[in-house]
Amino acid sequence: MPSWSIYLTPSATERQLGLCCLGAGEKENSPAHTPERALGCHALVWVSEGRGHLLYGPDRVLHEVRAPAMLTLRAGVVHSHRPETRWRQAWTLFGGPATEALASLGHLDPDRPVCRYSDPRSVDRAFTRLLRVCTTHNAVQTAAALFDLIAQAAPPLSDEVTTQLADLACTPMSVRGYANELGLTVEELREAVRGVTGSTPHELILTTRLSKAKVLLAEEDLPVAAIARRVGYDDPAYFTRLFTARVGMSPTSFRQSGHTTEPVRQARPSR
Repeated sequence: MPSWSIYLTPSATERQLGLCCLGAGEKENSPAHTPERALGCHALVWVSEGRGHLLYGPDRVLHEVRAPAMLTLRAGVVHSHRPETRWRQAWTLFGGPATEALASLGHLDPDRPVCRYSDPRSVDRAFTRLLRVCTTHNAVQTAAALFDLIAQAAPPLSDEVTTQLADLACTPMSVRGYANELGLTVEELREAVRGVTGSTPHELILTTRLSKAKVLLAEEDLPVAAIARRVGYDDPAYFTRLFTARVGMSPTSFRQSGHTTEPVRQARPSR
C-alpha cells in the first residue's frame, strides 16, 4: 500500500461547521515502536491489518490492538503505536467545537481508545469515503464524511432503555418511579441514558414532554391546560412558565407564530 497524506488548513468560515478535518492519509507501520507524543488535535486511526499495542494516557497503559480496530486519540494525550506485525492503517486528524459535544455523547471516550468490530464494513466504508472527499477540498462534504465516520466508529450503544423512558415520559412520576417501572436502579437508569444521549433522565423526560406539547399545539385545537395535563403537568401555569423558559415563547405564542422558534418579522409596505 503506497503511503500518502494531506494536511488541511480550514478557513474561519469552514470552522463554523463545527467539525473540521485537519489531515488524513494511509501508511504502513513496521514492527517497531513509534515515539511517544501528544497531538494538538484529535485523531482516528483505522488499523485494517496487523496486531500490536497502543500505549495511551499519562499512566502509559498498553491496550491490545488486533485488526480490524479503531484507535481514538484525544488531543493532548500521550500515545505510541507498538505494532508486532506489519500494521496497515488509515488516519485522520480533526478538531472544532463539535468535538466537546461528541465527547459528551460518548464518541470520543478517553477510557476506550481501542475499539474492535465484529463487522467492520460500515466503518471501513466511512473511512474510505472520508479519504476520498478530503482531497476535493469541499469543506461541507468533508465535515459530513467526518461526522459519519465518528458515528460509525462509536461503540454500539443500546437505546432500548431511552426509548422505553421516552414512552413513559408523559406519565407523571419521579425518576425513581421510572427506574422501578423499567426494572432498573436509579443509577442504572442514569448510566443508560447518559451513554446514549449524554444527558440525564430528567432532561430526556423534559425534552420529550416539550416535543409532545409542540405537536399538540401545532396539530390539535386543545386548550393549553389540556395539553399541559396530557404531557404530565397538572399545573397549567407551571407548564407555561417551563415551556416559555425552554422554548423562548409561550405556548400560545408558539401556536400563533406558525410554530417557529423565531418571531415573525412583518414585511414593510412598499412605497
